[in-house]
Amino acid sequence: MVTSVIPPRIREAQIFPKVSWQQFEVIDKAFDAVSGVKFRYLDNTLEIMPISDDHEDFKTILRMLLEAYMRAKRIRFYGRGGPSLGDEALGVRSEPDEAYNLGVRNPYPDLVLEVVITSGGIDKLEGYRRMGVAEVWFWEDGVLALYGLQQDGAGYVRMAQSQLLPELPLDLFCRYAMYHDQFDAVDEFLTAIDAIE
Repeated sequence: MVTSVIPPRIREAQIFPKVSWQQFEVIDKAFDAVSGVKFRYLDNTLEIMPISDDHEDFKTILRMLLEAYMRAKRIRFYGRGGPSLGDEALGVRSEPDEAYNLGVRNPYPDLVLEVVITSGGIDKLEGYRRMGVAEVWFWEDGVLALYGLQQDGAGYVRMAQSQLLPELPLDLFCRYAMYHDQFDAVDEFLTAIDAIE
């Protein structure tokens, strides 16, 4: 008798070194029936991250605020959600929380949003550098950290303001990301933006 094996629930980040791409694909397939985990792979190291309710709540409000802002400012964008990005040739695969192309759709996003609940593990920026992602935003403990890819593609530098969305008021964005109600947060954020003009 053949039974399917469902992996156990992952409660904290797990790092597995010396995992080939082929082994990674088998592990990924084994987790198809399991929700609540994300994979990150870089140079033969696999990270399996649990996804908490807090993670999902912050991911959702950040997405709602950012998309509301871009629509209000008539900035054409293509949301990519959190698809798997990367391939064996790059030696990397990531599952960003949210990803966007601005202006036109491209194979890799221009902007990635990551909500960090637990830190450590694989170097996320190195993976996105190989994909040529222009900006990576990390939300951790109520703080938004923005990183921009250097023109030579050698790495990322910390930025005080987005180069892709230079007029986005980050203080308001962060304030409403911490708001008590998502619906009210978006409405009041848009009202505050209108008042700036």
